[in-house]
Amino acid sequence: MELEFLGTGAGVPSKGRNVSSTALKLLDERNEVWLFDVGEATQHQILRTAIRPRKITKIFITHLHGDHIFGLPGLLSSRANQGGQEPLELYGPVGIKDFVETSLRVTGTKLNYRIKYIEMKNGGEIFSDKTFSVYAGKLEHRITCFGYRIEEKPRTGELLVDKLKEYNIPNGPIFGDLKAGKTVTLEDGTQLDGKDFIGPDKPGKKVAIISDTRYTPEIDKLIDHADVVVHESTFSDEDKKLAYNYYHSTASQAAREAKKAHAKGLLLTHISARYTGKASLILQNEAKKFFENSRVVNDFDVYEVPFN
Repeated sequence: MELEFLGTGAGVPSKGRNVSSTALKLLDERNEVWLFDVGEATQHQILRTAIRPRKITKIFITHLHGDHIFGLPGLLSSRANQGGQEPLELYGPVGIKDFVETSLRVTGTKLNYRIKYIEMKNGGEIFSDKTFSVYAGKLEHRITCFGYRIEEKPRTGELLVDKLKEYNIPNGPIFGDLKAGKTVTLEDGTQLDGKDFIGPDKPGKKVAIISDTRYTPEIDKLIDHADVVVHESTFSDEDKKLAYNYYHSTASQAAREAKKAHAKGLLLTHISARYTGKASLILQNEAKKFFENSRVVNDFDVYEVPFN
């Protein structure tokens, strides 16, 4: 599981940062890529990565401000032109369907795949299958805005190979059957139940993505014990009044939230253009005062989510 940042700027693109988009790469787990927000020129950013648009199966929109959705119609069109034929799920606030369908209709764009729209008025569990669950929570921004929590289901424990040594089983198909929890019969008639030779389940990974917002208690639920929190940090403490007035967060606010929630790591994004180049380290240093495992991310940074 990896996060790849396609846009880490706030409001408008700059020479150093494009506007908001984050890819959650689940290639090993599902052979899929999920996008969180699709700011202007996201598809141009993707061209500089190994991401294939046809691998994108779900898109989660936090809110309908332009710097988070203006790249969506173009990306959807390119996905069709680049071999993407599987249905795509699009999650977001009420209005995202109207935005996409109006854009496609006005431009005469035809897609060769179906879009399933999941428009949300409130938070809660919005997706679940045997491998992952996704939860949404309402944030406090100028318009309806959601944060997301992605939870991987527990993974099956490791096969206890040492416990099998006494049976002199050669490495091969029998190990695979036991790992799958099946019962196998050895040549001497001994029956082994795979469940007796599998260690405890491994906890799944947890990722939280918090977009444009002031502090709200809903954030605490979304980031609780997360392995990594991706949190907007538009302003520094020096501009905390601006942050409040524009319904945004400072880096130190994000850090205090991460520490309180016992998160493992904090990645700061949605950086105002006033913090260009090394000036963004101001935000990182402010965050580290409260939560040491904090860092500002840049466009094209890749972060591998660690096992708990």
